[in-house]
Amino acid sequence: MDIPFNKPYITGNELGYIQTAIEDGAVSGDGQFTVKCQNLLKEKFGFKECLLTTSCTDALELAALLLDIGPGDEVIVPSYTFVSSANAFMLRGAKILFADSTNNGPNIDPESIRSLVTPNTKAIVVVHYAGIPCEMDAINEIAEEYGLYVVEDAAHALDTYYKGKPAGMLGHLAAFSFHATKNVIAGEGGALVINDERFIKRAEVLREKGTNRSAFLRGEIDKYEWIDAGSSFAPSELNAAFLFAQLEQLDAIQKRRRKLWQRYYNALRILQVQQQVQLPVVSAHASHSAHVFYLICATADERIALINHLKEHGVQAVFHYLSLHKSPFHLQHSEPTHLPNTQHYSHCLVRLPLYYDLTEEQVDFVVGKVLEFYA
Repeated sequence: MDIPFNKPYITGNELGYIQTAIEDGAVSGDGQFTVKCQNLLKEKFGFKECLLTTSCTDALELAALLLDIGPGDEVIVPSYTFVSSANAFMLRGAKILFADSTNNGPNIDPESIRSLVTPNTKAIVVVHYAGIPCEMDAINEIAEEYGLYVVEDAAHALDTYYKGKPAGMLGHLAAFSFHATKNVIAGEGGALVINDERFIKRAEVLREKGTNRSAFLRGEIDKYEWIDAGSSFAPSELNAAFLFAQLEQLDAIQKRRRKLWQRYYNALRILQVQQQVQLPVVSAHASHSAHVFYLICATADERIALINHLKEHGVQAVFHYLSLHKSPFHLQHSEPTHLPNTQHYSHCLVRLPLYYDLTEEQVDFVVGKVLEFYA
């Protein structure tokens, strides 16, 4: 059996919507499909403002600009994350302080955050790993105590909820990803969600190369000018058309992925009971997006052996992030730090195949091979 790690799901409406965009002659961005995507996300999740971007990375960079991050500022970021979570703020001149993960999952540890706060700290970046929300009450309490901004890297977390509130509404700003590896895709794409009304008008300007072009296109002014810093963050209308076809099917996509995720969990729970592996932990007051199903092996050697065992049977399982605090680039500029939980996940976490077209029979096959390895 040949089971890839990921397979992008196509709803069937993508080409038709792209054709419509082409026929409309508005393919460069901010046409009808961009507006439809933004409105759908705002209406479904209650976001105050949502702006499509070319990637989640760009959304994070736009967030850094909005917060006026610059030299002398410090930004706290989890070490167990993709490099964009740190790069977006480092590029503005900030010093990145890496926080450890919790002992029951890869999400950022609030106590590790607290230990890193200094008078120069300006923002906290949280990453809802695997679409499982961070403990946001504790994190927001720290942010309020010290007057810090909270930025959600919600690349994994579309349709994730924490105490009834969706990911994207749990901080001042949030960034989503629609990369081809995500639940809902545009090939490449992202979105910036703005919950703090102070940033809404300026975000529109920064996204349009620092101009008030959006106001001009709405007929609010008779010309547009360069009025602020900015860059080109808006995606092509072709990407937005593709994305809208996906967002229309969000509920169906999520229902299917959650069903497969739960099938993995129920079948592999015996290994956790036997203390052979650690499975994802989702709090009773939260839900998850079923973006990743992972298990955590006891050692790095065990992880390598498990991945090789699955590969021998046609199953592509993969590890994930290498700790950013141990990265060559970071160590060129900073002293080594000890983040034991992060290191454990970097060495021992394995992701199993999970995508819309995965069948129950294929999940059972993967589960059988995992159980066989631990027998």
